Amino acid sequence: MNKHVSNSISVLFIILVSATFAFAAPSKGIKRLGYAIQMGAFSNVSNAERFAKKLQKKGIEAFYFRKDSGVYAVRYGDFPSKEKARISASRLIDAGLIDSFYIAPPNEIVFSATKAPATPATKTATPVRNGKTDSKDKTPDTDVTPGKTAKSDRDMGFIAARTAERFVGIPYRWGGDTVVDGLDCSGFVRAVYNLCGVNIPRTSREQYKTGESVSKSELKDGDLVFFGSSASKINHVGIYVGNDKFVHAPRRGEDIKVAGIHENYFEKRFVGARRYFQ
Repeated sequence: MNKHVSNSISVLFIILVSATFAFAAPSKGIKRLGYAIQMGAFSNVSNAERFAKKLQKKGIEAFYFRKDSGVYAVRYGDFPSKEKARISASRLIDAGLIDSFYIAPPNEIVFSATKAPATPATKTATPVRNGKTDSKDKTPDTDVTPGKTAKSDRDMGFIAARTAERFVGIPYRWGGDTVVDGLDCSGFVRAVYNLCGVNIPRTSREQYKTGESVSKSELKDGDLVFFGSSASKINHVGIYVGNDKFVHAPRRGEDIKVAGIHENYFEKRFVGARRYFQ
């Protein structure tokens, strides 16, 4: 075989192997997120919340998060192609809900850096009108800095934990007014994993049924910890962030908080933990 051809094949093989292992494989029942739509640049969290709620009432599972710049963006979707994502976003434009959008590619990790959570912005934005972003809040979302691809489950868990910590202090409500209490906590962890490019089930009970079971003594960053009266009656979930701590959405409308897994309340109700990367 020609030496040049042989070297080219070797290089190609290395590239393919690298691509295969560049992003840790998800556990059974978990899949990589497809293309997602990101919109808005809200300086006031209440505006981001109202816009996300407006989309939720239209059957769109949207969530909001705070970017490194201190402004809030809204995301939704798990599309198989960029074109399908674009069609969905175009419908929102036709409906007069948005003026611009950003299509987040699969495997994008929004927060790969280890910086501390951004300080909430103090600037007050003009209120959202009829669920439509005001001109001051509709700047094209082009300052998103995708994170580098993680190389192992350890890296992904670390990224998930640090992403969860960025939500601390942000008030959260999920699923609109028609969803029963208890979905807020699972919606929060779902949003964190979404920002890490992974799609996990919607409810805490479904989340508990997927992933790899881990004991409390084996917990690592990014694992989900579940609470309830039994495995069949799970009613709360949070994201483990190390040092016997986890981040969770306590009750509807309350701020995202850090709690201790050995606190009396949670110690008595701990059901188990799951890991979502092999």
